[in-house]
Amino acid sequence: MIVAPGAARLRAGGALVRYAQPMLTLASGFGALDWGVLALYALVLLGTGLWLSRREQKDTDDYFLGGRSMPAWAVAVSVVATSMSAASFIGVPQQGYASDLTYLSTNIGMVLGAIIVATLFVPAFYRARVRTIYGLLDDRLGEGAGTASSAMFLLGRVFASGSRVFIGAIPLSLVLFGADGLEPGAMMLSIAALTVVGIGYTLVGGVASVIWSDVIQFVILIGAAMGAVWIIGSQITAEPAAIADALRAGMADGSSKLTLFDTSTDPHAPFTLLAVVVGFTLMGVGSYGADQDLAQRLLTCKNSAAGARSIIGGILLGIPSVALFLVLGLLLWLYYQRPELMGAHDHAPPGDSRKVFLVFIMEQMPGGLRGLMMAGLFAAGLSSLNSAINAMSSAMVSDFYQKLRPGRSGRHYVAIGRVGVVVFGALLGVFACVCVLMYGEHAESGGTLLTFALTVMTFAYAGLLGVFGAALLTRRGNRWSTLAALLVGFVVVAAMQPLVWGLFVDLAARRERTPDDWGLWVLDLAFVWKLTLASALSFGVCVLGARPRQVGTG
Repeated sequence: MIVAPGAARLRAGGALVRYAQPMLTLASGFGALDWGVLALYALVLLGTGLWLSRREQKDTDDYFLGGRSMPAWAVAVSVVATSMSAASFIGVPQQGYASDLTYLSTNIGMVLGAIIVATLFVPAFYRARVRTIYGLLDDRLGEGAGTASSAMFLLGRVFASGSRVFIGAIPLSLVLFGADGLEPGAMMLSIAALTVVGIGYTLVGGVASVIWSDVIQFVILIGAAMGAVWIIGSQITAEPAAIADALRAGMADGSSKLTLFDTSTDPHAPFTLLAVVVGFTLMGVGSYGADQDLAQRLLTCKNSAAGARSIIGGILLGIPSVALFLVLGLLLWLYYQRPELMGAHDHAPPGDSRKVFLVFIMEQMPGGLRGLMMAGLFAAGLSSLNSAINAMSSAMVSDFYQKLRPGRSGRHYVAIGRVGVVVFGALLGVFACVCVLMYGEHAESGGTLLTFALTVMTFAYAGLLGVFGAALLTRRGNRWSTLAALLVGFVVVAAMQPLVWGLFVDLAARRERTPDDWGLWVLDLAFVWKLTLASALSFGVCVLGARPRQVGTG
């Protein structure tokens, strides 16, 4: 929901207050030093891209897999940088500002998922010597299973990365257009600009440039967040006990913003302990084992042991990174909602919680550091775009084009891969523009940018999890049951989205559901339970098919 300038309402200290929201002109706060920092960041990216492009890329192994020579530590940083994205830089502080710390507990499931991928998936990928992870499915389930799964990945990645591009364009739009930055027209122009830059950088150096730019962007991302935490923390004037008391009663219902584990059994809450252990384990397996975007990085290492180390290292590095952004959200809540603890300043909070970190950066950060913060935001947005379009082009060339046009030279396939980068970059930009319109209903339902990005990811993951589960855990499944499983997973998740069932059910009734409204109770499950249900159904459908005798089962 985009809140127009004017009167707005926020809950502060347990009571609803009304204030006049000022007209924000974020671009006016950007000075020459800030633009200089951004220009330096752009030059560093350009320089690394040109340096990496000096290496001759003779074939698709060079362009899409970095010659299988990337160091595990760089891959680990790239994994966490890509998985965090702009959704983390903006969405996680928004989560901490508007809610509590329960999102941090999701790392329990993500660690479990990473361990499963490191011990089961990665060795299988390396034994099969596949260029994309979906080549393994052709080996296990029969010719055509991998191609169908790759097609589902491409569709799902348009959804997932398109939503991240949408989030990453928010800061750019606010810098360029000020108070009107969240208007649809301004957002779409900003998405176009971000897309063009991302396509250009990815064209130059392939996956190697993506991984090394991720390393640079991760350093900027974390440095910017640490700078913001230090600046806000240095302005706290209250005693630690008073800060803790404020946070312990900071939620609208009087509960604590310091809550780390939600032990309730409500299946409509996304971050309960049960949802974390079950749903986010599946989310972790889907992210690192069934999604070419992240799994492609694991294939750039020299062997499966290095690939396994990179994924475990990436997820462990991500835990303190997420904690840092959540703490930043709590500090922003103190700054705007409890000013008496921060020197009693009179800065009104933004009416749209998406803006909270951005407004603080533009209005309160000193020159130069403000530019570094925005560079971090742009880095997060570009990281999502760069990695996605390279992975999508890799899947298109390896799983489709080379099968249709075999026997061509390596340089020919690299050239087609570059065409794919442009095409898929444009598709992501188009879907990001669609997300500008989609986010309104999600926000009306109480969702944040973070839950929006996570929800969109589940469309493709459900079917892919079912298919990979059948391929690696059973001796069942074939290409026809794979097709059916992918379709079932996608349709079940789609049917449970408010935009779909809201066509037949009064959304107002949804928000007032009672235990007797079993239909609404099921349809309105948290996204992790929708993923769990759809994945289980997809797995059940896939194992209905008998495995062809001529394919591998090991």
